[in-house]
Amino acid sequence: MSLDWITSACIGVGLAACCGFRVFVPLLIASIATKLGIIGVMDGFEWLSQWPALIGLSAATIFELGAYYIPWLDNVLDTLATPVSIAAGTLLSTSFLHIDSPVIQWGLGLMLGGGSAGIVQAGTSLLRLGSTATTGGLGNPVVATGENIASFGFSILTVLLPLVAILVVGVVVIFIISQLARKRKVWFTRRT
Repeated sequence: MSLDWITSACIGVGLAACCGFRVFVPLLIASIATKLGIIGVMDGFEWLSQWPALIGLSAATIFELGAYYIPWLDNVLDTLATPVSIAAGTLLSTSFLHIDSPVIQWGLGLMLGGGSAGIVQAGTSLLRLGSTATTGGLGNPVVATGENIASFGFSILTVLLPLVAILVVGVVVIFIISQLARKRKVWFTRRT
């Protein structure tokens, strides 16, 4: 394992985790970074740096960012975003994993990238549900703004400082898992 391999894996997993905040922002950041030659993807994923991908991802990102500020639509999008974020996280992490075997490459992409995206998405969904329940949806734009900032900030950090970003992402994922476990324990305690 070389430093290049570790760095590219950190980029893939870091960007994948950011898909849990917003699905299209990390894809757009990856597309821009590959177009500018800042990062490189594996063979077969060069389409990410092409103009059609860049234009399509830009339009999707603008729609996604705006839609989360519409009170009823944000909760609908959270429902749809869970499987889509896992798929996007898998795609992103796989596109940066330098592994010769496609089965192992996609398997690790699903476990590391899809898993981290799913965990972050679960945390943001619970946060939005809590905001909706306690503020009647009035606090959701604040939550959306925080998620937008986190998605852009962590995605850019991942591209520029992947080893630092993976540590930050690890802390965020561990925090979300601990919060989910705590909520589950409280829920089961109330039921018994």
